[in-house]
Amino acid sequence: MNLDKREGQKNCVPLERRIGWPRQGVATPPTHSMELGTVWIRGTAMKVTCIERTIKDVLGSDYYRIPRFQRPYSWEKEHVEDFLTDAIVENPGDYFIGSMVAFKYPDGTYGLVDGQQRLTTITMMLCALREAFDLQGESELAKGLHKLIERKDLDYKNRYILGTETSYPYLQEHIQKYGEPGTGAEMGDEEECLQDAFLQLQEYVESALGNVTRKRKTEAAKKKLATKKLTEMRDKILSLTLIFIALDDEDEAYLIFETLNTRGRDLRLQDLVKSRLTRLLKPTNRGVDLAKDKWVGLVERIESSEAEMKVDSFLHHFWLSKYQYVTVKKVFKALKRKVTGSNAHAFLTGLDEDSVLYREIHEPSFRKWTKQDGRMRGALNALNLFKVQQQIPMVLSVLREFRDGGLDRRHVIGVLQAIEKFHFVFTAVTSQRSSGGISFMYALHARELGRKSTKRDKVGVLSDLKTKLKDRIPPYGEFEANFQEITYSKSATKHRKLVQYILARLQEHHTKSAPVDYDFLTVEHISPQGSLRSATASIGQIGNLIGVSDELNQELGSKDFKAKKAMLSDAGVWLDDTLMKAPSWTSRQIEARTKALAKICYEVVWRIR
Repeated sequence: MNLDKREGQKNCVPLERRIGWPRQGVATPPTHSMELGTVWIRGTAMKVTCIERTIKDVLGSDYYRIPRFQRPYSWEKEHVEDFLTDAIVENPGDYFIGSMVAFKYPDGTYGLVDGQQRLTTITMMLCALREAFDLQGESELAKGLHKLIERKDLDYKNRYILGTETSYPYLQEHIQKYGEPGTGAEMGDEEECLQDAFLQLQEYVESALGNVTRKRKTEAAKKKLATKKLTEMRDKILSLTLIFIALDDEDEAYLIFETLNTRGRDLRLQDLVKSRLTRLLKPTNRGVDLAKDKWVGLVERIESSEAEMKVDSFLHHFWLSKYQYVTVKKVFKALKRKVTGSNAHAFLTGLDEDSVLYREIHEPSFRKWTKQDGRMRGALNALNLFKVQQQIPMVLSVLREFRDGGLDRRHVIGVLQAIEKFHFVFTAVTSQRSSGGISFMYALHARELGRKSTKRDKVGVLSDLKTKLKDRIPPYGEFEANFQEITYSKSATKHRKLVQYILARLQEHHTKSAPVDYDFLTVEHISPQGSLRSATASIGQIGNLIGVSDELNQELGSKDFKAKKAMLSDAGVWLDDTLMKAPSWTSRQIEARTKALAKICYEVVWRIR
C-alpha cells in the first residue's frame, strides 16, 4: 500500500500491519477492536475503524445495503462447498473468514464495498436453518433466528438486515421472507445463482440432519438430535469472526477496497473498474442511475454472447485500442491515472458503445451486415476460426473509426482482409509463436489510428500496418510444408473448418463471386475415401478436396474422375490447371495439386497487397 511519508505522519505504516492483517481461515482471531485514527492512503487522509466482530454481532446490530455497481451474487457450487467446510465442518469456534469493508450512509445503514458475497451466503444459510427449525416444530428458535434476517427499525417497520438492489425482489421474497414466498420474480443469471446456492444450503442442512437422526427409532429422539444439530450449526455460523473496516465516506471505502484488492487478492479487473466508476459517477436522481444502467448493459452484452467472452478481456482490449500498452494486471493502475471525475462519463460511454463492436468482432452474427459489408463479416469469421486474439485492439479501433465516420468502407475491408491473410499464413497454417511483438504492433497502430485527425493520416496508419504485416510473413518453404499437413477425412476431422474456409476462399477469388459461407460448404473428395489404399495419407490432403454445395455433392456420388470433372466444370466450380490437365487421379496427382494450391494460396489469394 502506498502511504505518504510526509511531515506530521511519522507513525504511518501499511494498513495491513496496523490492523495486524491476518490470513483468512485462521481459527484464532488475530486482533481486537481498534480505531486507527487518521490514515494516509495515496495522499488521502481518512478515518479508519477496524473492529473484530462476530457474524452474530454484525447482523444483530446494524443494517446493510449492497450498493449499485457491486458484483451480482456469483458463487457457484464449489464456492458454497468451501464455505460450508470452513464455516461448519472445520470450525472449532471463532473461525476467521477475512475482512468486510463498509461505509455509512446518512441514515446509518452500512454500504458493503467488500464482503457482500460472503454475507449474502451467510444470510441464506441462516434462512435455511430457520426453515429447518420450523419444520422440526421449533417455531421459537426459528423466530429467534429470523431476527438476524429481518427486524423492525426505528420507525417500527419490518426491514431486512441485508438489502440488495440487483437481486430484488427474488432474494427478499423467495429466500429471506419468513413463511410462504411472495409473488413471482423475474429470473436472471443472479437469481438463478441465488436459487442454486440456497438449494445447495438447504440440501446440506437436510443431509446433516439425516446423518444424526438415521439410527434413532422414535420421533422424539430424532427431533431432539435434529434440534441439537441445527443449534450447533447456527452457533458455528454466528461465531464466525471477521475484521470490519468501517469508514465514514463512500469514496474512502472504495479507495480502501481498491488498495486491498490490488495487493494480490483475487479480484477481477471488472470489479475494480466498476468500483472506480462508482466513486466518480454518482446518480443525480434517486430513481435514475444512468451510469449503473450503462455498466450493467455492457456487462450483460458481453457475458450473454455465444462466443463466451469475458469482461476483463474486453476492458484490456479496449484500453489497448486507445491508451498505452500494459498487461491486463496493470490496466487498473493506468486507468486510475487516466480516468477522473471530469472524463469518467465519457469513458463509460465509450466502453458501452465499444462493447457492441467487441461482441460483433467475436460474434459477427450479432450484427445485421449490409451486402456491402459482407467481406468485413467474412474477415471477422476467419479470425475467429483461427482463434487469434492479438489483433483485437486494432480491429476494435478500425471498426470504431468506421462507425464514427473516420474511415471509408473500402479501407476498412482492405485492412481487415490484410489482417485475415496475415493470420492465415502466420497462425492457421504455420502456427508461429508470437513473443509479444505482434500484440504490441497492433496496439500501437490502434492508438495511432485514433490519434490521427484526418482520413488521409488514418489511411496512412493502415498502410504502415500492412507493411509491417508483410515483413512478418513466414517464408514460402515453411508455409508449403505445413500446408501439406492440413487434411480432412472421416478419420481426421480436426481441420474440417479450416479446409472449408480454404476451399471457399479459393472459389471466391477465382470466380469473383460473393463471399461464400464456408459453414454450408460440403467437402468433396475427388478420389473417394477408401480408394488409393496404398497411399491413404494423400486422400485427406487439400489436393484431393474441392468445395461444393450439398446438392452437387449428392449428384457426384462415387462417379469416376472424368465424370466428376465434367460435372464440376458444368456447375461453375473453379478447377485449377493441375486438376483440369490430369488424365487420371492418383496419389501423385493429389500431392502435385496440394503443392500447386499451396503456391496459389501463398502468392495470390492470401497475398497482402
